[in-house]
Amino acid sequence: MINVAIIGTGNIAPSHIEGYAAFKDRCKIAALVDIYPEKAQAIKEKYHLDADVYDSHEKLFERDDIHLISICTPPYTHAQISIDCMNHGLDVLCEKPMAASLAECDAMIDARDKTGQRLSIISQNRFRSPIMKLKNLLDQKVAGRVLHAQVDSVWWRGHSYYDLWWRGTWEKEGGGCTLNHAVHHIDMLNWMKGLPVEITAIVNNLNHDNAEVEDFSVAISKYEDGSMSTMMSSLVHHGEEQQFIFQCEQAKICAPWSVAAFKSRPNGFGEPYPEKQKEIEDYYRTLEDLEYEGHAGQIDNVIRSIENGHKNFLVQAEDGRRTLEYITAVYKSGFSSQKVCLPLEKDDPFYTVEGIQANVEKFYEKTGSVENFDPEFITTGNDYSKYNYDK
Repeated sequence: MINVAIIGTGNIAPSHIEGYAAFKDRCKIAALVDIYPEKAQAIKEKYHLDADVYDSHEKLFERDDIHLISICTPPYTHAQISIDCMNHGLDVLCEKPMAASLAECDAMIDARDKTGQRLSIISQNRFRSPIMKLKNLLDQKVAGRVLHAQVDSVWWRGHSYYDLWWRGTWEKEGGGCTLNHAVHHIDMLNWMKGLPVEITAIVNNLNHDNAEVEDFSVAISKYEDGSMSTMMSSLVHHGEEQQFIFQCEQAKICAPWSVAAFKSRPNGFGEPYPEKQKEIEDYYRTLEDLEYEGHAGQIDNVIRSIENGHKNFLVQAEDGRRTLEYITAVYKSGFSSQKVCLPLEKDDPFYTVEGIQANVEKFYEKTGSVENFDPEFITTGNDYSKYNYDK
């Protein structure tokens, strides 16, 4: 039995709790930690957990029966908590984004390598059947080489979203929608396409004057093979129609799933190519759905690694770092109004938290805040079976 501690019992913690609950014969939530212990106690009672409650993650180190940590705290705390836990012999499953800077990511990876512990970064949307199938189609080049990828990481958040005390500041949240929302889609894009070699971006705050950070960004990227991508991140899009569109040599393939294929007439104009479209559709239908999806899928992947004594889980720390490198390049380009080449070096001004904070713009001053919201419904993104507004 794998004993788990969850650190941070805010909005994302229930996704972890429900994920672990799918494997009750393999793992148990033995501890909950929050700087507001009353929140942890409320979660314990809501989910009827047989778990101890603590107000500091360091108190876990007095126990010898914890094996795996889920970190669900604000981004600026991820690095130190992860490093502390690995240094005390614990495996770590850390929420996205991995950390607030590349320097912190590298410190986390160094701690993993020195201790030999596992470190995985939550990327639960890889564990969606339509996304896994799309990845398979791209790897097999069923539609030919990718020419352009369009990714829409679009969400809607009201003005009060940034009233929470740690949100909306460069110091505590580390960034806006690019870091904390598009992180899912950037991870998946990097997984499917690799890290680009150039990024040009625009960042702005369109509708949240209680936040220092951006609520909108667009990034145009170029890859080593000459292909390109556009990534839009937003908190102002009604409907939240999150999607991936890959324009390939022979067809367009998308998540939510759709396919379209054209072939050339003698004069260069296009006409539908039903034979190719059917070929791709038939291949897609041969691919099996995942047994577990979302957080449960990634939790299963990690605890299988622990059970079997290997470290071959899907989302490694290096994946989380690559995602943050892309995001950091978006900020550097957006705030310098220049093209940014990747990879970013350790002497780059944006490599550290201090460097980022010295070089970004505070769009608005955050003048007030609330300590906590009442527990309530939140959205964690599309399952890519259809568009959100169809649900």
